[in-house]
Amino acid sequence: MIIPFDTMETTVIPHMKGGEKELSAKMFTDESGKILRGTLIPGATIGLHTHDTSYEVIYILSGTATMLYEGTIETLPAGSCHYCPKGKSHSLRNESDADVTFLAIVPEVK
Repeated sequence: MIIPFDTMETTVIPHMKGGEKELSAKMFTDESGKILRGTLIPGATIGLHTHDTSYEVIYILSGTATMLYEGTIETLPAGSCHYCPKGKSHSLRNESDADVTFLAIVPEVK
């Protein structure tokens, strides 16, 4: 199955998970979870949240993101991947002067 991100409608989510500014995303969702290509402008964040029913894989496509993961700060340049297991918490931040674009995969765990 192909997910045509380039032709999908962009969804803008203000203050995602209590974060700053907004997340722009093109999302595919079904009963098994979601796959999205998202963009955070400079200063935008996805707030700290716990994955109670899922895990998340985030691959940075462009820019450099900062991840707060279980109290540790990680720097994620383009080409790096972050994994947040079920039951753990994280927050994605763009503390740079350029957009951060990423691919996120969030499967629901039964």
